[in-house]
Amino acid sequence: MVQDRRNATAAKRFFKRLLAGLKYKPRRLIIDGLRSYGAAHRDLLPEVRHRTRLRTH
Repeated sequence: MVQDRRNATAAKRFFKRLLAGLKYKPRRLIIDGLRSYGAAHRDLLPEVRHRTRLRTH
């Protein structure tokens, strides 16, 4: 999925679309270092473990 904006509202919309296709609730969320993803995580999935990964290539 690609998004044209990189703010917290766009990140929340991105996570809602991503989670809508799942039949289960994730136990862990691994994202890159974009700070708006952390804001969306706190609002939508506060009980899910969160890990940040930086690109390695």
